[in-house]
Amino acid sequence: MYADVHLMTIFQAIVMGLLQGITELFPISSLGHSVILPQLLGWTQIVKAQGESKSFFLTFLVGLHVATAAALFVYYRKEWVKIIKGVVETFYTRKIETPDQRLGWLLIVATIPAGIMGLLFEHLFRTVFAKPLWASFFLVINGVVLVMGERKRKAVESAPRRIHSRSTVRLLKKGHRQLDTLEFKEAGVVGVAQVFALLAGISRSGITMVAGLVRGMDHEDSARFSFLLATPIILAAGLYKLPSLFGHDAAGVRLQILIGSIAAFLAAYISVAFLVKYFRTKNLYPFAIYSLVVGAILFVHFL
Repeated sequence: MYADVHLMTIFQAIVMGLLQGITELFPISSLGHSVILPQLLGWTQIVKAQGESKSFFLTFLVGLHVATAAALFVYYRKEWVKIIKGVVETFYTRKIETPDQRLGWLLIVATIPAGIMGLLFEHLFRTVFAKPLWASFFLVINGVVLVMGERKRKAVESAPRRIHSRSTVRLLKKGHRQLDTLEFKEAGVVGVAQVFALLAGISRSGITMVAGLVRGMDHEDSARFSFLLATPIILAAGLYKLPSLFGHDAAGVRLQILIGSIAAFLAAYISVAFLVKYFRTKNLYPFAIYSLVVGAILFVHFL
């Protein structure tokens, strides 16, 4: 059924791969853009495939997600080695003593809610809400969330407070918390926030960054936690559906999957390198403005 390579050209594969690699990490929603762009460009075969329960395009996205997660892992490879080693050590010592051990378990706790909800509702949310009109609407909502996150951050900064963490009282200068002061219940809140990224138009990285800012972290630590957290979530989602790459749905588009995945890997690696530097000194407002303006224009267009 999907043996016809003209269902997706090499050019389309490259464009969608670059789009995935960039928008998965920039807080503007990769799923929303992957729904909207094919409709705008008149790629009817892709648009049609997006609404089907099984299709070549959904299989194509599996490859892009695995490639994006691989890029994140490669970028943070030294940190992941320390995190994984730290978590393994806790099984022997039955204690969480180092920042790497704590960060590892914070990531595990934050991953669980999104993982469970993704398994239960990903298909429902995709088939019901992954439409250009809905994606445009939720892109506007994404912009509102980013603005609210920045406003809340300023409120937190103006009211320094004390945080009790691991029997240590720390004064938060200018309201900024270190990543390793997060409590496990707070990591759970960040994880729950990721669930909303199942809606096309809501950015996973954006909403997790906002959750971090609301808990008192600065942009740099919020971004770091968001990107580290995205790695297991994206990778798990891709690996869960990895068998489809070897099945009937991938017939005729395996070359496109390979080329698109390479494009996604390169775009994701460059994007994370840029954003890590960007969030050392800058904020979410440019992405909020983009989401509000582009989302509003597209919503009117698709009405």
